[in-house]
Amino acid sequence: MLKDYAGLELVLESEEERSSLLRDREEELMTIDCGDGESRVHVGDDGIAVEFPETAHLISQDSWFQVGFVLSTGVNSAFALGYSGTIMVPLGWIGGVVGLVLASIMSLYASTLVTKIHETGGKRHIRYRDLAGHIYGKKLYSLTWALQYLNLFMINTGYIILAGQALKAVYVLFRDDHTMKLPYFIAIAGFICALFAFAIPHLSALRVWLGFSTVFSLIFMITACVLSLRDGINSPARDYSIPGTKISRVFTTIGASANLVFAYNTGMLPEIQATVREPAVKNMLKALYFQFTLGVLPLFATTFIGYWAYGSTTTSYLLNSVSGPVWIKTIANIAACLQAVIALHIFASPMYEYMDTKYGKCKGSAFSFENLSFRVLVRGGYLTVNTLVAALIPFLGDFMSLTGAFSTFPLTFILANHMYLMVKKNKMGLPQKSWHWLNIVFFSCMSAAAAVAAFRLIIVDSKIYHLFADL
Repeated sequence: MLKDYAGLELVLESEEERSSLLRDREEELMTIDCGDGESRVHVGDDGIAVEFPETAHLISQDSWFQVGFVLSTGVNSAFALGYSGTIMVPLGWIGGVVGLVLASIMSLYASTLVTKIHETGGKRHIRYRDLAGHIYGKKLYSLTWALQYLNLFMINTGYIILAGQALKAVYVLFRDDHTMKLPYFIAIAGFICALFAFAIPHLSALRVWLGFSTVFSLIFMITACVLSLRDGINSPARDYSIPGTKISRVFTTIGASANLVFAYNTGMLPEIQATVREPAVKNMLKALYFQFTLGVLPLFATTFIGYWAYGSTTTSYLLNSVSGPVWIKTIANIAACLQAVIALHIFASPMYEYMDTKYGKCKGSAFSFENLSFRVLVRGGYLTVNTLVAALIPFLGDFMSLTGAFSTFPLTFILANHMYLMVKKNKMGLPQKSWHWLNIVFFSCMSAAAAVAAFRLIIVDSKIYHLFADL
């Protein structure tokens, strides 16, 4: 027995009849009509009709390979240039290497939990908040939306800081006169991000830009690795001791643990999974396996080689530590800036999708005057606030720690384990339930500790630097 999208119960005499009907229904509903408020129906991974809500953005359009590149773009973004300084320096060789590997394994595990409950209760949940709302109700829907917004806002702010740092690094290569300061370059970076946001209507439209993003990532990562290797070979023995007093090491170690999970941030996994073709769960799992195997290799190489070359003096932006030909460093920094612009669009897309859907901006051409004007107004305003915050407090490492503490831990680990537990609890034995509760308690404690450490870092940096600091 099966309910169709009109709410009628259908009694199907055979599996062949059932499959044929569902295929016909899915073909009829392949086009999204955003103006009539109707939901779309598709055939889920288990062969049952699954409904998902109206959205202004494209659904079920992308191959698992393209989605894998979307995920890998987030992992191998310009943020990777900071992990040698923000993860390895506070943790050292043993803590840094073991921490990154364990964070990778735990993030993959948590991501698979969220992926497997994407189709729950006869609905395909294309937004993280929708999934939480279905499981917990209206209050947790709002809380999850607030956490996710905070998470993505701070990530986007970090990308603008990175893009501004890259532009300033180019300027310093040619004119080190301090006339142009970091806040000016952050403003320029924010403007470039806004232009890109106006031109790319939705996440699936990135397509060719994902190829450019991969090329840009390879440029700055290979450059950073090669120049770091050369410097490391030609340099005397480095100091790999963890800097600071005993008390400060405790806080920096906890803060670095938040940076570990930040590196694999999956706070918008349902939104990314919404774009993958059917079967959504199987294809998303393929994309995740790609991300956490081949996708993480450039990140590991850049992080470990950078720390090996410079030890405890490694900066939070690796290209500021390397020495080499000016033209090569210029190209690498420009590539880092452009890649940050593309990656920001991925993490801003849930906010864009919310506004586009709320105001019905999916009819007609994406580049009609009305739709383009709407994007200029709404996305431009959002990125203006991002840019202002980035210029006001340009402490990149602190942003990573604070984001990890307040939103990455809750969204990626705590909620993922608890939501999976709620959905699958009747199918679990006591050992499985105990395992998930152990994860929930452990990561809740880590989140609280990391929040305290992050606030301490910001307070310390605020005493050293002023607002709109030129770092």
